[in-house]
Amino acid sequence: MSLRKLGSEYGSAILERVLQTNVLDKWMSQCIHGFRRHTRSKSTNINCLRGKTALVTGSTSGIGLSVARPLAENGCNIVYTGFSDKQHIDNIKSELEKHEYVKAVYIDADLSNSDDIARLGDQINNKVPEGIDILVNNAGFQHVSLVEECSAKKWDSMLTVMLTAPFLLTQHFIPAMRCKGWGRIINMASAHGHVASPRKAGYVTCKHGIIGLTKVVALETAGSGVTCNAVCPGYVNTPLFQEQVTSLSTNRGITYKEAEVEFLSRYHETKQAVDVCDVASLVLYLCSNAASQITGSSLVIDGGWTAK
Repeated sequence: MSLRKLGSEYGSAILERVLQTNVLDKWMSQCIHGFRRHTRSKSTNINCLRGKTALVTGSTSGIGLSVARPLAENGCNIVYTGFSDKQHIDNIKSELEKHEYVKAVYIDADLSNSDDIARLGDQINNKVPEGIDILVNNAGFQHVSLVEECSAKKWDSMLTVMLTAPFLLTQHFIPAMRCKGWGRIINMASAHGHVASPRKAGYVTCKHGIIGLTKVVALETAGSGVTCNAVCPGYVNTPLFQEQVTSLSTNRGITYKEAEVEFLSRYHETKQAVDVCDVASLVLYLCSNAASQITGSSLVIDGGWTAK
């Protein structure tokens, strides 16, 4: 008998035996079970956030508040900052604490003041002795002017809020995160961290800078259980964006929708604004165990703007 024929008959016998004993079915079942077990352990299920504490700066409105809400929904205690009247601040606390076991703490801090930034860290240590597990550096503001018309005071204020504050807060909370072996630092950058627009020197500089800081922190914390990433939205459908569109609508004598499409078509290929909930969902994902190997990344959510 030739070797080829012998091999063929031997292979057929093995295959017949496998089919008779359902070995293949059992093997496939074990593979599927193992896959499901693995995907469950690394899923975006964020039960891992229950009992943790997040500091979200600039979270009394806009993107910051939209980020704080789903964190609270998933059992995360919230420390929030920002400017608003007492009634609104109290309403936010009530809204966040409607979720079982969630505590919300408001701290009044002016992040354009370096002394206030230092005090913020100390106040959190006093009010939240268990420390911060998630730091979302979201506070920021926009200023539009030519380079030669931007005052040094305005420039310094932008750098303090959007670069110095994230640096100092990260510096303050990293040691405890390292000790716990778990932490998430998420810096709210912008599509303007990748591209530039005229009349936005301060803002573009800050957003490019925060992406650089993100990469350095990610490298320094690699392997410690702490991750650091930047989220880079394009134009987000916030009250500020709506004011810009309304102004364009009035000046051009066109409908709000027409003005929105005209404005966005200059930037977003989708001609649609980014929803604040989409930004919040991305932040929530970065906090999950499924994102444990995502660090030093700059995640863009801009309707195709920076793809051009």
